[in-house]
Amino acid sequence: MSIPSRAPLMALAAFALLSALWAALVRIGWSLPALPVPIAGQHGPLMIAGFLGALISLERVVALRWRWAYSAPLLSGLGALALLAGLPPLIGRGLIALGSLGLALMFVRMLRMHPAMYVATMALGAWMWLAGNLLWWFDWPIAQVFPWWAGFLIFTIAGERLDLARVIAPGRASRIAFSLAVAVFLAGLWISLADMRFGLAIGGVGLIGLGAWLMRNDIARRTIRTAGLTRFIAACLLPGYAWLIAGGALWLAFGGTATAGFLYDAILHSLFLGFVFSMIFGHAPIIIPAVTGVEIVYRPLFYVHLALLHLSLIARVFGDLGLNLPLRMWGGLFNVIALLLFLGVMARSARRRLRNVT
Repeated sequence: MSIPSRAPLMALAAFALLSALWAALVRIGWSLPALPVPIAGQHGPLMIAGFLGALISLERVVALRWRWAYSAPLLSGLGALALLAGLPPLIGRGLIALGSLGLALMFVRMLRMHPAMYVATMALGAWMWLAGNLLWWFDWPIAQVFPWWAGFLIFTIAGERLDLARVIAPGRASRIAFSLAVAVFLAGLWISLADMRFGLAIGGVGLIGLGAWLMRNDIARRTIRTAGLTRFIAACLLPGYAWLIAGGALWLAFGGTATAGFLYDAILHSLFLGFVFSMIFGHAPIIIPAVTGVEIVYRPLFYVHLALLHLSLIARVFGDLGLNLPLRMWGGLFNVIALLLFLGVMARSARRRLRNVT
């Protein structure tokens, strides 16, 4: 599929992202104009499936060039659109589950072709996304679904760091430590289906171990002393790993007991914003050219949205832990501004490059 023909898929993902951000502001307490379909409750699914899941699937398809696999991002995007259109929930959830099945099957084939640790890690993430979507389709509580969605994103990113970012070649003991952290996290997810409190506590231990492993072994510890885009990527990765450890600590302390409200907000966004979006900020200048064919030119302005994301998230989490609603609301507002600024800066950098080329 040519780059122009991918445009509808990218448009679906972008629409899901903007809708998710609107829903986020409504959900956190800001008064916005009413929409024809209430979407505040769809914030998480729109962000994870409609945006992140669709883009991750599209990135894999572009790399593999298997035309049949374009069904994965298409179904995920259409599922998000069905949620926004107010169709019966099972339709949107079913389409998203089918999209995640497509991604999981892609990784089965990839693993047969290239049985490496990084492929296996990303494959586990894809199957966790499918498991979470099936639980969601069968109407399990969203608090029991989100750990599986988190696992999808965390394992996808960890696998990509093992592959794309050239993690320092680990020795046997280091590989065992990585595998142990993965196994503990997976065990925690399975246990959470029967005992959510105990399961998420175990999962939190796995997240702490995985974050510590990445912090110690990632080449970002070296590249942070370089310059330009390489240093910016490292500046995204290292605080992201810190947020992964913090999110694991919150799982260990409160997971399973906080299924709504302030603490639940801190648990979710320490991972999905602090870790996942910090990783996205760092990887975007590499991934966007691969998917769109448009080169992103590094500019020091990139540090503005990165700093705003982390500072506003710190404020939000402190607001959550201190039960301070205004601080939480303002932190959430600037979280959204940071993401919108990121989109604007990426678009401007791409346009500037196109002008230079022409």
